[in-house]
Amino acid sequence: MMTFTSIASSSKGNAYLVEATGAYPLLIEAGLPIRALRSLLNYGLSHLAGCLISHEHGDHSKAVKDLLKSGVDCWMSPGTARALSVDTHHRTNLLFQKLEMSVGPWLVRSFPLSHDAAEPIGFLIAGGGDVLLFIPDTEYVEPRFVGVTIAAVECNHIEDILSANIQRGAIAGVIGRRVRRNHMSLQTVIDMLKANDLRRCRAIYLLHLSDANSDERRMKLEVQQATGIPTIIC
Repeated sequence: MMTFTSIASSSKGNAYLVEATGAYPLLIEAGLPIRALRSLLNYGLSHLAGCLISHEHGDHSKAVKDLLKSGVDCWMSPGTARALSVDTHHRTNLLFQKLEMSVGPWLVRSFPLSHDAAEPIGFLIAGGGDVLLFIPDTEYVEPRFVGVTIAAVECNHIEDILSANIQRGAIAGVIGRRVRRNHMSLQTVIDMLKANDLRRCRAIYLLHLSDANSDERRMKLEVQQATGIPTIIC
């Protein structure tokens, strides 16, 4: 059975761990300094099957070069590899959309996202008898998925809270527009989840909540009510 653990989930840094009995663990995102990652993981970096990077922004990729230097294979899109200037490193592995790749014991398929980055991608990860759908920063998701047993999805803001913050001047309008163009709202997340086959899904994890524009209790309650699936805030 697969387990999904949030190590860090915010604009200050993102990192998540996927584990299963008898399999080397898989790190998703490396948005913390390498020292922090080492201290938060309960084993050496050499035990990782690899690390998946969704895009080049620092809160998702800060430790990539240090991971590569430490002997950890890192997987990402060609655009992300070029943006991070690691495309020629011998431990950089490229993920091509719609092609399933083996990352140690895990099978990984990437898909496109809509974000202000070079070539952002999400991941569908199979292993331990489960399938994890991982969707980080994006405005929306076009592909549809079947057989998902765990969903880990960015749920950045609630539209009415964001609008109220803009109206009272707590957030600049230009920043509010960028948030809408690059991050999923609660309603977008609910619509996306309901458009997919989640009959096998046993847990939904909500990631990367905005400090100013979210409401943990409301997000958890509304997603659970819409899907009937236990929901965890990361």
